[in-house]
Amino acid sequence: MGSRSSVARRLACLGGLGLLAGCPTVDLGDTPTEIGLCNPAGGVQYFQDQIWPRYVVRGASDMGCAKLGCHVAGGNGLDFPNPIDYPAAYKRTQIYLNCGNPTASAFLTKPLAGIDPHGGGDIFASDTDAAVQVFLDWFK
Repeated sequence: MGSRSSVARRLACLGGLGLLAGCPTVDLGDTPTEIGLCNPAGGVQYFQDQIWPRYVVRGASDMGCAKLGCHVAGGNGLDFPNPIDYPAAYKRTQIYLNCGNPTASAFLTKPLAGIDPHGGGDIFASDTDAAVQVFLDWFK
């Protein structure tokens, strides 16, 4: 066996080699647009392809959140740009999301009947509305 100083030199060398080799990386998903904001797994693309048409707009203009004066162009609280800019709309939506508990997201609880008061009324009669599942799938 070697002396203590020899062992210390070997450990220092191994430590140095470990730094050169690097550490394995872990994929944590997309970088949030801002620190502390929720960034669902589906990201901006899912927002554009699913959330906007099936959750926000909902086909009929009287059933969605994207009515002029409600949440588009000077709307209340959550204000979507007009014309729609998906990355900007996504970023504005993030502060109303709860990645730790998606069902507690204000973006869900406000329009969902019987949860949080919503100045625009109930958009979703219950959690069985198909749009609610579209929202929850955004986080998978």
